[in-house]
Parts: sequence; C-alpha cells; structure tokens
Amino acid sequence: MKTATSIQKNAKPTSVETNLLITANPGKYFQNAHPSRVIGLAPSILSANFANLESDLKRMMRAKCFWTHLDVMDGHFVPNITFGPPLVKSVRGVSPRLFLDAHLMVSKPLDFVERFADAGADLITFHAESVENMHTVISAIRGAGCKVGVSIKPKTPIRSIEAILGKVDLVLVMTVEPGFGGQELMPSALNKVRQLAQARQKNKWNYLIQVDGGINIKTVGLATAAGANILVAGTAVFGGEKDSITTNVQQMLQAAMTMPV
Repeated sequence: MKTATSIQKNAKPTSVETNLLITANPGKYFQNAHPSRVIGLAPSILSANFANLESDLKRMMRAKCFWTHLDVMDGHFVPNITFGPPLVKSVRGVSPRLFLDAHLMVSKPLDFVERFADAGADLITFHAESVENMHTVISAIRGAGCKVGVSIKPKTPIRSIEAILGKVDLVLVMTVEPGFGGQELMPSALNKVRQLAQARQKNKWNYLIQVDGGINIKTVGLATAAGANILVAGTAVFGGEKDSITTNVQQMLQAAMTMPV
C-alpha cells in the first residue's frame, strides 16, 4: 500500500484552468463556479497565536487567503473548550474581507446560531450527530442570513445526511475525531469525500466539500484528489515562525493543486 508521502512524490500539477483557487471573495464560489472545480484553503485559527491573532490573520491575508475556519467546542459534544461569539466578533473586526466559517462542535447548535450570526459568521456548520431534526437547524441558519454547512464524524455514514444534501451549501467531513488538533488524517474518511463528490455530480447538487483534520503539505493533495474543495488546516498554516504563515499558505495552496496519480 502506498503511503501519503510516496503518492505525493509521484504527483503531477493540475492546470489552474481546471481548478479555481478561492482567494479574494470566497462567498462567490458558492454560486458562480461549478463546485467540483473549486479549491480553497481554510486556516483554522485554533492553531494561531491568540496573543497576536490580528497579526497572524493579516499574514494569512497577504497570501490572498481569506476563508477563516472557527472551531467552536463546548466541552460536551467534544472533550475540549475553545471560544465563543465574542472572539468571532473580534476576528470580524480585523477585516470585512474575511469569510468566517463557524464550525459548531456543540450539543445544542440551535442555541448558538443567532449569536454567531450576529458576531459576523458567514457560514455556520452544525454536526448531524448533535441534532434530531436537521431541517430545523438548516432553517434557523438560513433565517439568520448565513450559508449552511453540515458535518459528520469519521464513523458517521453518508446515509445519515442524504435527505438534506440538496439543502446545504457545504458538507464537512471530519478526517479525524473532533476535539483536538494535531491528529493524523484517517485515510478511510476520504471514501466519504469520494461518495459525496459522486452524489453531487449525479444529483446536480452544488454543495462544497470540506475536510478537517490532519491536512498538511503531504495529505492535502490526497484530499483534493478525492473531491474535497475546502481544506481546513491549522498547524500546517500557523505552525512555525510567525513570518512563515504567508509562505505556508502559498505552499499549501500549491500542494492542493497537485493531484496524485
């Protein structure tokens, strides 16, 4: 079996004409491009330096990366606690050009939809495992003026969200168990990405496919080859020296455009 590293060595770059990189205005790609052609990086601020968060975000933006992933954890749905609407409001204050993607890893997402929308979130993603009626949550997020995302954990089957795939803007496949950063990507989770890409094409749906967990310079090409559009990365972007953030973004985007053979 080939490892991620060995596959990457045999990779070849794809044409920019084939894949559209999400840069200055991420929101437009929900409507103005065929989703299978879209590729974008969504740095997770959970790995940023919170003491210098504005500086880290501006370095990210210098590389023309504006999609920002916000990992919200309540200590109940997942065994960790991160941040809430006040920090999201502060991030929104850094630049109106940032596209804020709030990933709610919480037990009661309905209780938080309006708060995160008011704080400036552009996209709110809830976990299918956390609710009984997904349609209710989708309606609440739409009503708050945000794009809608649904997420599933590695062990959750695609069939659990089939009924709402035509009603969401994004499907987030967790490629690690949610709760902590720094984990290795679970290759089996990429099978879900392939299934979602096939279902999207067959049914002419328009959702983007996002992956979160273990995405780095060695695995990002595997994710895009499986059909992923939006690539959440924390340590791979914000790790290392502060001056490396812009370079990290550029290298990750280049690797994302490189498909394994």
